Amino acid sequence: MQIPRKSFVCFLFFVYLISSSHIFLVKIVADGVTPEEAKQLRDEVREMFFHAFDGYMKHAFPLDELRPLSCQGEDSLGGYALTLIDSLDTLVLLGDQERFSASVEWIGKNLQFDINKTVSVFETTIRILGGLLSAHLIASDYATPNTGNNAYTFLEFNTEGEEEDFDYPQFHELSQSIRSSIWPTLSDSVVADTSSECGGPTTSPMRCRSPPPEAARRRGMRIPSYDNELLNLAEDLARRLLPAFDTPTGIPFGSVNLMHGVDEDESKAKLLSSQCLFLENYGFIKAPKVLITSTAGGGTLTLEFGVLSRLTKDPVFEEVAKNAVRGLWARRSKLNLVGAHINVFTGEWTQKDAGIGTSIDSFYEYLLKAYLLFGDEEYLFIFQEAYSAAMHYLFNDPWYVEVNMNSAAIVWPLFNSLQAFWPGLQVLAGDIDPAIRTHAAFFSVWKKYGFTPEGFNLATLSVQYGQKSYPLRPELIESTYWLYKATRDPRYLNAGRDMVASLQYGARCPCGYCHIVDVESHKQEDHMESFFLAETVKYLWLLFDLAAGPDNLVENGPYKYIFSTEGHLLPATPQIALAHEHCSYFGAYCQSGDLTESRKLGIPTDSQETNSSQFYQGWRKTSSPSHSTYHKSISTSGGVCPGLTHGQKFGLSYLATTNTMHDDDPATQKEASVSQSHSVVVISKPNAESLSLDDKNVTGQAQESIQEALETKSDDENNDKDSICELL
Repeated sequence: MQIPRKSFVCFLFFVYLISSSHIFLVKIVADGVTPEEAKQLRDEVREMFFHAFDGYMKHAFPLDELRPLSCQGEDSLGGYALTLIDSLDTLVLLGDQERFSASVEWIGKNLQFDINKTVSVFETTIRILGGLLSAHLIASDYATPNTGNNAYTFLEFNTEGEEEDFDYPQFHELSQSIRSSIWPTLSDSVVADTSSECGGPTTSPMRCRSPPPEAARRRGMRIPSYDNELLNLAEDLARRLLPAFDTPTGIPFGSVNLMHGVDEDESKAKLLSSQCLFLENYGFIKAPKVLITSTAGGGTLTLEFGVLSRLTKDPVFEEVAKNAVRGLWARRSKLNLVGAHINVFTGEWTQKDAGIGTSIDSFYEYLLKAYLLFGDEEYLFIFQEAYSAAMHYLFNDPWYVEVNMNSAAIVWPLFNSLQAFWPGLQVLAGDIDPAIRTHAAFFSVWKKYGFTPEGFNLATLSVQYGQKSYPLRPELIESTYWLYKATRDPRYLNAGRDMVASLQYGARCPCGYCHIVDVESHKQEDHMESFFLAETVKYLWLLFDLAAGPDNLVENGPYKYIFSTEGHLLPATPQIALAHEHCSYFGAYCQSGDLTESRKLGIPTDSQETNSSQFYQGWRKTSSPSHSTYHKSISTSGGVCPGLTHGQKFGLSYLATTNTMHDDDPATQKEASVSQSHSVVVISKPNAESLSLDDKNVTGQAQESIQEALETKSDDENNDKDSICELL
């Protein structure tokens, strides 16, 4: 008799709980974190940030990332001061106006993207583009405060107790001019205070100046000399990424060359696809790797590109990002599940494992957050359907598994560390109870090893072979912060305290914090990802600041903030969150024919609420028109009836998969059919007689080779699959 999969997974978890009861139950009787201890932990996390940030600035800058064991630097993404850009809004959150201002000025004067480097579209978008946009919005806005206990300028002191500026050689020429513009009264006394109120625990080398003048406090974090340099850089970078979206599906290539656009390998793959990639259904050829992108890589661009469109009044960025989401969602399975990797030309899923972790995670995240930030209900409709399917097919309370996207058969009973963002997303969606249970399960793995491994096998209840590392990921800490914010349950402060202890005792290195190669041995690796400063310490600091009595711009600032998947702060300013309404204000500058135009598609103003549309506290919104103007495929007039599906309401229909030769999808054993979306023609179960060669796409010797292959396939089943296109 076959054991139901849900019962089986629950049984495994029960066995694991019993076998590790000394780990799970100890926190029930542990002393809670007091408000005073929360302040101390908050200041300890602040010191953690500056230990790593100063290590980077002194030993690695302007290279991308720090090697914290050897105190050296390395270029890992594009060679454009990645860690500095990724850290900018964390500096703001901690109230360090001097470092923030000096960093912005250096970036404006020195950074350029006209470089011959091929970079990841996804990583460049979330780390660099998002970091530039977040910092621009802060540096240009009078309303962003430098508040409360963070409104100090941090200084270093030498052994004689004399004041030193932050000692970054590249900033020497900037330091004094920045200080004079921020602190007009340089005669303010320096407070040699080591209390937690001034700069951290007594062991910290940080000191602080007395609170800033009232004029500076009123000015907030705005930089007086700032003139949109970061926005200009962000626009330049995004335009260099646009060639990646030149695919039939609208789903972008995974990488692009910043100087030449799509690089030589991908250009060759484009030619290959136009000539013979449709023969993939026959098994003649395999798609080149450059044609494959992850679901997260194609579907996690909407926040950054959407914000850029609203700031520049150019809709092209928002259009291509939204079109990529539509391209992915149109190719979902009939279960409303998406796979992990897809061919950007054929729309064929090359990895059909559906899950909430690796390669898919932030696709779900940006559906909800794009709705929250922009008010575009199309994202909400997709999220509702996708979330419902995930909870039905992937949730094996309290864990999540990976299943085949077509049959829902379990293919991978694995907890991977990227899944740990999910409880935090559920808080934003208002689904708190399963979030609490899942977080408890995920945190139990942290408690067992001191960190979360990249993979934890739910069948063997052990670390997955080859996935033993912990690269300082923030996802579990992020969910801990959101659950504490929603529930104020002290268990999450206890969890945060344990996480700080693990990082301090297991990951701290001479110049920063190290990757953990093996969570069982705690062996360190000489690398520190930029997201440690952008996310990991940011969420830890916010957790304890919230408990100590929050005084930061996220809690007390003039706007609601959405965190990007890289932890960057994106404020819901009228220009961003209410683009259409903002342009109706008297005196607002908005170009005609751009984002200010009303959509033809009507949205009811009192939409029905469902369980998956209940949003967390202040983020619950009333319905409002979507602000994207990219609706060329929609011909809807008048209002829309309540209760319609996403496809019915927005005209985005399901596309059958192109490859019908797999046993995992019985629904595909049907007659051949052709469906069209935008410029993509999807052929289901073609036969040789139905294929015609288009002289515009297939010419010369390539056409002859393909025709010959079609004629000889039935006689030679062992034909070399790659021989057709060797000449290309």
